[in-house]
Amino acid sequence: MKYYVADAFAEEIFKGNPAGVCVSDTEMSAELMQKIAFENNLSETAFLVKCGEKYGLRWFTPLFEIDLCGHATLASAFIVMNYIEPYLDEVRFFTVSGEIVVRRNGELYEMRFPERVPPKIEVTAEITEALGLVPNEIYSGRDLFAVLENEEAVRSFSPNYEKLGKLDKWLGISVTAKGENADFVSRFFCPELKLEDPVTGSAHSSLVPLWSEKLGKTVLEAEQLSQRGGKLYCELGDGFVKIAGKAVLYLKGEIFI
Repeated sequence: MKYYVADAFAEEIFKGNPAGVCVSDTEMSAELMQKIAFENNLSETAFLVKCGEKYGLRWFTPLFEIDLCGHATLASAFIVMNYIEPYLDEVRFFTVSGEIVVRRNGELYEMRFPERVPPKIEVTAEITEALGLVPNEIYSGRDLFAVLENEEAVRSFSPNYEKLGKLDKWLGISVTAKGENADFVSRFFCPELKLEDPVTGSAHSSLVPLWSEKLGKTVLEAEQLSQRGGKLYCELGDGFVKIAGKAVLYLKGEIFI
């Protein structure tokens, strides 16, 4: 099958978040997809199969399948609209999280994700012990969102993965704050994988409504402060979040099974 690696939310290679994209003519078993994702050893490998006018899309980490992934969706759309069907300016994916539409807008690829408003919860001793600090606020969704005092607090946050791993109610841990050169900034940690995700599009399904309410605006620019870094151009709609970014190709080849 055709295999690509693209850096998503990036303007040049070695920036943003790399994702593998496997393009198959037929459905594969979850077991086979998991083995391929483990072999690829990227934070996410996306699997595409054409079904009529749409593409089936699934996302796998090296260890498990997840329900939503932003950077691998952006990478998949970038691959489809540049290397599979370059005449397209829109691609529709059907996923376990519903239909996701991605449109090309110049150099940007605009994804329409479901809005996931995280409820505010109590800051507990368990959470502060795991984080190693006392956050201003805590919000709970698929991931745990800790609002910190300022951008510098996000930049200087040092994760203890052993302690973060005790917060096993959530898939990932995000620390976030109002930005200096962007509307808001964040970092995202995967305790089970013991790594920091370079750019996490799916987390912005919750971060955008959170910061939209705090800042009183629906169009926001976000920056993820990982070592590779990434920029996201976001807009809150009626029940959905529009997340846009750029992507660049790093690799294309074939997988032999």
